[in-house]
Amino acid sequence: MAFLAARVAADRLHIDELDVQDGEHGKGLGKRLLRHALAFARANGLARLSLTTFRNIPWNAPYYARFGFREWDRAEAPADILRALRKEAASGLSDRCAMVMDL
Repeated sequence: MAFLAARVAADRLHIDELDVQDGEHGKGLGKRLLRHALAFARANGLARLSLTTFRNIPWNAPYYARFGFREWDRAEAPADILRALRKEAASGLSDRCAMVMDL
């Protein structure tokens, strides 16, 4: 079992959460959900996909980079992304980054 929660934010689809249940990893569920999100964004004329994630956990930022995301430079990131990163840091979540995929 897996799920993806996303919302439209300005010109992009922001992925709030992508989870794959323990024991279900490696079956392509996350990749299928990401492809569905990508198709939705394109079909709705959105310019990007975005998310925040852990920078150095292999199944987080490195996984998204293999899918086509890049780390979003804080100087380029919109205000809502910067707020999310500050909130995550204040909650004790270190080593977080924002990622974006231009469509």
